[in-house]
Amino acid sequence: MSVFVDIPLGTPIPASPHAVSVSLPTMRSVRGYEEKDPEITRKLQLGYPRFVVNPFNASLAQEFAPAHPGRKIWLVSSGPMAAHLAEYLNQGAPGSAASFENHGVHGVAHADTAELFGKAKQYLQHIGGFLSSREAEDHLVRRGKRSRAEPEPLFAGNADAEVRRHLRPVLPGAKDEDIFLASNGMNAVYAAFRAVGDAQAARGRNEWIQLGWLYLDSIAILKKFNGAGAYHHLKDPFDLDGLEALLRDRGSRIAGLVTEMPTNPLIQTPNAERLADLCRRHGIALILDPSVSSAFNANLLPFADIVVCSLTKYTGSAGDVLSGFAAVNRTRPDAALYREGLRQWLEPVYARDVARLASQIGDTRKVLSQINASTPEVEGFLRGHPAVAEVYWALKRPSQDNYRHLQHPGGGPGGMISFVVKGDLATFYDPLRLPKGPSFGMSTTLICPFMYLAHYDLITSAAGRAELAASHLSPDLLRLCVGTEPVDEIIGALDEALARLL
Repeated sequence: MSVFVDIPLGTPIPASPHAVSVSLPTMRSVRGYEEKDPEITRKLQLGYPRFVVNPFNASLAQEFAPAHPGRKIWLVSSGPMAAHLAEYLNQGAPGSAASFENHGVHGVAHADTAELFGKAKQYLQHIGGFLSSREAEDHLVRRGKRSRAEPEPLFAGNADAEVRRHLRPVLPGAKDEDIFLASNGMNAVYAAFRAVGDAQAARGRNEWIQLGWLYLDSIAILKKFNGAGAYHHLKDPFDLDGLEALLRDRGSRIAGLVTEMPTNPLIQTPNAERLADLCRRHGIALILDPSVSSAFNANLLPFADIVVCSLTKYTGSAGDVLSGFAAVNRTRPDAALYREGLRQWLEPVYARDVARLASQIGDTRKVLSQINASTPEVEGFLRGHPAVAEVYWALKRPSQDNYRHLQHPGGGPGGMISFVVKGDLATFYDPLRLPKGPSFGMSTTLICPFMYLAHYDLITSAAGRAELAASHLSPDLLRLCVGTEPVDEIIGALDEALARLL
């Protein structure tokens, strides 16, 4: 009997009230989710926590509704986050939003308009500012609205120290003062962006470079939160000659460059040595993100000024905790400034989230070892299948040598494989027996039509499709992340669904 069974629409993946994924088993459900179709959305028990408000958070927000009649309430991770959100909303509509604090819960109440709702939701999504679902759950228990928190394995000792104990070996040269835990990976990206921006502003540097196609919220941070500073997008991450030409022209104005190694979702890795050399010659801070394959696989700190990474991926391999980190390269001239900036901009990690992460982090190498062994087999199957048009992974040329140069001893490619099928996407996707939903880096194999979930606005307009085409992105790109199930079961499920296209 197969390990893979159909997971009904809206079911959390995994079966936890803090799950980071949710089943979207058909293309109709994917479109309905993006278009806010009530028939679909009412069945969603959870969603990725930066996109869908957890039920614990929604219940806790209702506790404060009587004090803010007729206003929309958002619960956030700290007092500074509440102040920043209120300030952001008031820029376009002065006096429409105000922060509040009630028995340790921080939030913002604003006029209940669609425009302000959209701005607030996107702001918190982009920079990772939502209140932790575990913290919301614990507040509900304290207020007598729940009898107890749902039981789950937690690390019993010093969880922060346990997480750092496992991170130090994959961040060679870093000391504890250089490693900062973040409430989620996107908050680490945002805090690093702010730390670099603050350090570079006094030098008249306020422009940023995006190298390659990055995860949507990383793109949004660069576009939305740099004031009047220019933003340069170099679409081809391998075109370092083009980057060098840009730096000859604008290098003295550039504050920083952000890229992922490998990128999401095309899994491309530029030459880290040459990239670091170009940035250092021009006084540009380099922020690198190894989330696609894990910091346990890829050693980026020697090349970066700051490494940012999601620990939700691979390290929180059960798929039920948000977290991340930022690590400063202490050999860089501005290391002290970056540490100061990160302390200012990073959101605190809730204690129970750290305890949940610490209970899993010791399994990271074992989980990755199995995933690293299975991924090449799955990639080889997909690449050789007549119903598959294109396959991307960390060791696809021309990334192969660049990525291998970054691998830790014993490291591997990670679990992500992106591919495009020949024929109708729904014909393949709908009957596929693999778990289907957002996120990646879980012990559970997970697949999703990535462009639909990340860039639905682009795939549904002619201009958007042209933008995707310019970066060689198919609207029908599927993102698969291999889990720890038997590899023959993963391949068998894929083969069964691909056969429908022949």
